[in-house]
Amino acid sequence: MFGLIISGRPPDASPQAITETQYAFRIPPEPPFHHIVVFLLPGTQLPPGTAATVYVQIPPSTEFKLLGGIGPGKESAIFKVSGVKAGPGAGNAGDEDAMVDDPSSAPAGSSQAVGGDIAVGISIEPAAQVEQQLATLKSSQASTTDPSTAMVRTNAGPPGQVTTKVLAQRIIGNAFNFLASFGSETVPLKAFQDWWTKFEKKVELDPSFLEREQG
Repeated sequence: MFGLIISGRPPDASPQAITETQYAFRIPPEPPFHHIVVFLLPGTQLPPGTAATVYVQIPPSTEFKLLGGIGPGKESAIFKVSGVKAGPGAGNAGDEDAMVDDPSSAPAGSSQAVGGDIAVGISIEPAAQVEQQLATLKSSQASTTDPSTAMVRTNAGPPGQVTTKVLAQRIIGNAFNFLASFGSETVPLKAFQDWWTKFEKKVELDPSFLEREQG
């Protein structure tokens, strides 16, 4: 039902089912990253009247922190994971702070080395309950004076800048159009991986193509 993408890695469309309404992805912290995309797989729908909250748990902490949510009308979202840096022995020392949100302004001690796989949890809940949690999250972010402590950054770019939500919708739309070309509701995972390879190549050749308005 759910998929997860991290740039430079194969897409993951096989989360562990914890219960009928709870799922979890396990993400190795290496190589470092700072964004994840969570989305509903094409052709799937949540039960009526529900939405899904997305959480992250970063070892050694056992706490799951709310990142945001997806659901009807918002089938995908990009989340920024902050406050983490690569642990000792990282393959590229220059990427040591690649998982830190604004490392130059982050307070001392705000980052921690990851001691194991990062967990991304997804919980299907009543839509009203999800909306209430997201409203609380948005309120707490609005009152946060230090942007480096926010798990999800609000879009405060200049007028006309493409928002994170729009970019996420365009990424998934690009994937859906590619997969729909197979003319079947059942699409092999390899086809999804082929799309990701082509998508990465297109981003490499033209990084701004998603920012331009598309019909």
